[in-house]
Amino acid sequence: MSRIMGLDIGDKKIGVALSDPSQILATPLKTIIRLNDESAILEIINLVNQHGVTKLVVGLPYSLDGTIGQQAEKVLLFKENITAKTDIGIIMQDERLSSVMAEQKLGEAGKKRGKLKSDIDAAAATVILQSYLDEVLLNGEISQLAPPSF
Repeated sequence: MSRIMGLDIGDKKIGVALSDPSQILATPLKTIIRLNDESAILEIINLVNQHGVTKLVVGLPYSLDGTIGQQAEKVLLFKENITAKTDIGIIMQDERLSSVMAEQKLGEAGKKRGKLKSDIDAAAATVILQSYLDEVLLNGEISQLAPPSF
């Protein structure tokens, strides 16, 4: 199977996560420093090609009341800019509280406060992607899983 990439798009950084080939587990890949949209999109496309990614899952930061606010509008515009450069499928995934969950998980893993801050974006992308993968698995959209090999 192919891989799915998760993105946590912020104004200054973009967290990137990658699924395993069976599309069951998400792991952090990297954090892209967002100097400008053109270079960030080029780096995303390079990662897509390098890792054989067939779908992007982009976190959409709804407001807590479920509306689309200013930050979500920015993310939707960035998504449109990606769409203009590539034909890869893009799924928008609710990311409310993903950074909070990522910070909690990193803390539980024993990360120091300084290191935790540098890992938070990729960890948030991992939470977003894992949430999507879990939904797909629970909804039975994965038609056939390969049996484990021992």
